[in-house]
Amino acid sequence: MDLSPSSELGFHCVAFMLLTRHMTAFPASGKKRETDYSDGDPLDVHKRLSSSAGEDRAVLLGFAMMGFSVLMFFLLGTTILKPFMLSAQREESTCTAIHTDIMDHWLDCAFTCGVHCRSQGKYPCLQVLVNLTHSGQKALLHYNEEAVQINPKCFYTPKCHQDRNDLLNSALNIKEFFDHKNGTPFSCFYSPDSQSEDVILIKKYDQMAIFHCLFWPSLTLLGGALIVGMVRLTQHLSLLCEKYSTVVRDEVGGKLPYIEQHQFKLWSMRRSKGRAEKS
Repeated sequence: MDLSPSSELGFHCVAFMLLTRHMTAFPASGKKRETDYSDGDPLDVHKRLSSSAGEDRAVLLGFAMMGFSVLMFFLLGTTILKPFMLSAQREESTCTAIHTDIMDHWLDCAFTCGVHCRSQGKYPCLQVLVNLTHSGQKALLHYNEEAVQINPKCFYTPKCHQDRNDLLNSALNIKEFFDHKNGTPFSCFYSPDSQSEDVILIKKYDQMAIFHCLFWPSLTLLGGALIVGMVRLTQHLSLLCEKYSTVVRDEVGGKLPYIEQHQFKLWSMRRSKGRAEKS
């Protein structure tokens, strides 16, 4: 293969340009890889993508929902679940009214008459004596668990106010109701493990109330956790996408110098072959 001086000079220029580009490309690429990588891992893994205002508000909402659900668990647990656990120990039975009486001595109570006003009052104490059918034991009847805790001697504790006639009429109406029973059995609840002789007429909290006390706080807690989890998952996927894009850019930028190097090797082989044939 015959090469003229001008063509050989062109080849030398091309070779110099390829070598110069190859030498400047690889250190730059190596510097970029040294900057972006640490121990073989991109530094993007250790960077945190900046959150948008919408993501920050969503995370704040999720934590607020979880905090509110914990507060609901605490409040409902102390006001409803604890009394329910105590009443759950009571078993259902039948009772018959034996005697009803309004005590002559009225009990003291307090009520509010304004913003900064408190006054004292009195209310009648109604006692209902019943007979437990299953054991024949005599016991005092109370309206519910709360009535037992407030005053174990009376059937119920009315709302305290100044109108004594209204309080007395309410007690007389309840007394008349049990007097008309005439020994008719009715359902009641007693505690088999308790030594106190008292039974209740109705349970204040049933299983449906307990279901709502547990369902809604749990749903709020789950919803808040899902919101926070979805935001974190979105941020993690965005970080992976950024990492993948950086790796792809580095690979594409590193292929060009390799192609030019391969072309230079082919040109060198052709030139060596041409010199051999010329000699």
